[in-house]
Amino acid sequence: MLLNFIFLNKINDLERRFAEFDYIKKMGEFYKFWIKKNFSKSFDIQCDQMIVHERGFLRRLDVDSLLEDHRKRGEEIYHFYLSFFRPLWTDCIGCEGYYAENFGMVLWDEPDDKNDVSFLAEKNCTKVSHELAHELLRQEGNKQYMELVHDVWDKHLFASLSYEHYNSNFEKTTQDKALFSTINTSEF
Repeated sequence: MLLNFIFLNKINDLERRFAEFDYIKKMGEFYKFWIKKNFSKSFDIQCDQMIVHERGFLRRLDVDSLLEDHRKRGEEIYHFYLSFFRPLWTDCIGCEGYYAENFGMVLWDEPDDKNDVSFLAEKNCTKVSHELAHELLRQEGNKQYMELVHDVWDKHLFASLSYEHYNSNFEKTTQDKALFSTINTSEF
């Protein structure tokens, strides 16, 4: 199966956000490993940018626009959108994401310093793992896929449960040496 990470990027921000897209490509390869290790599923990974032109107020990009793009690209492909806007509705507190069958999205926060990898790992990579976990547990047939992920996420936010941290070789490491951070899968 193909997992396609799609970074939504405004046309005026292409050059400025180049380092983030480079990180996303590395993150995609990391998630190929992480999914295989934690969910025993093999995915091919693709990373693309969706270049967004300025739109009028009544034609703003929203979740429906992304779902339409997902249908056009092929619903059998798992599309994961890394977006500059929040979905209007989410049940994922602190994640600002949305998921459906073979579809995911999160609000991708831009770091103040374009080279701040720790920000990308802790703020964005963790949210991606949250939404991926929902869909992968759902695909496994786990009836509690929503509650399981949210119970662990609440422990991250409110009970000091550490994220899992990985280095560039996809080995577990400490937070200060992490290139990627994920939801703690040992709690599933």
